[in-house]
Amino acid sequence: MKGIRKFWQRITDGMALTQLWNQFHTDARSTYRLYSQEIDTRRMPGTGWVRHFIRMIQLFLWAIIDKMSPARRVILLIALIFFIPNMHMSGFWTSGIFWGCILLLILLALEIADRVVMKRDLQIAKEIQAWLLPPGPPLVPGLEIAFATRPANTVAGDYYDVFPRPSTYLPSGTYLIAIADVAGKSIPAAMLMATYQASLKTLAGISTSLTDLVGRMNNYACGNSQNGRRFTTTFIAEYNPATRDVVYVNAGHNPPILRRQTGAIERLTAGGIPLGIQENAPYESETVTLQCGDWLVIFTDGATEAENHLHDEYGEGRLMFMLYANQAATPPVLLNTMLTDIDRFVGNTPQHDDITIMLLKAV
Repeated sequence: MKGIRKFWQRITDGMALTQLWNQFHTDARSTYRLYSQEIDTRRMPGTGWVRHFIRMIQLFLWAIIDKMSPARRVILLIALIFFIPNMHMSGFWTSGIFWGCILLLILLALEIADRVVMKRDLQIAKEIQAWLLPPGPPLVPGLEIAFATRPANTVAGDYYDVFPRPSTYLPSGTYLIAIADVAGKSIPAAMLMATYQASLKTLAGISTSLTDLVGRMNNYACGNSQNGRRFTTTFIAEYNPATRDVVYVNAGHNPPILRRQTGAIERLTAGGIPLGIQENAPYESETVTLQCGDWLVIFTDGATEAENHLHDEYGEGRLMFMLYANQAATPPVLLNTMLTDIDRFVGNTPQHDDITIMLLKAV
């Protein structure tokens, strides 16, 4: 009896029967409201209550089935094929098998309802996140820019942007270039990505050095990182169109690739640790000057760590080969080539991380 009582406590989380019933009643009502939105519950003229009741059951079942994927509908059909022949058995309608199937059907309806609501909320979150990201690259003097992201799930933890930053000491102003990768995926990472975007846009309006900007963002991130478990790697640069200088800080991010027009490769590594790990962490900056024909490739680890069915990673070598083989292309063309090559390498293997690539070419 002690074992049974312990098992029941684990199943019910210690809830009393009245609490369990109230929870089921609440779930059933919300589920019914969800499915009944798509059903005309009015009784047709000349239709008796019995036929109307049967029709409502049919419509309700179809409302549930329509929310399943085609593959799962086939599985349900196969289950019904095994189920139907037994319906002619004597006493089947009062047997435990019949009522067990009814309970499983109710459970299925409840689970699908939760999934539909979650999917709808995720779609709303996806639309909000799309609003936070730039619809396209801005016109920046001396640069051609292209960027794209591919979430591993409905929403992503990657962020990218290029936007003008007013300057009190430069009449023409500068442009901030940012890319970030929040640890984790889906909703938690997307929420932290939104806080990163908000802090960057807010602090960018303050006339301060780039290292001070990153330091303030780090201190803000430390208050939202769950003691460093939800850190953010980021690369932030400030581009001056008048001098073609790029001041950058790399906070634990994959070092961007700077390919000179001569073919030489530089990696932009100066900076510090990822945001959100240690408050008041020191950051340093470096400056590079772009020449006509130089390429700057900034990416998240989802691009280089994309795996095929053999668990081989795409790697930076392939990314660099695409850059060398298409150095005369425009950024949008090269970006499409890189993403296509990643797709070819990965094949049908599910994407396990968000992929973001930003390309800048000095012209």
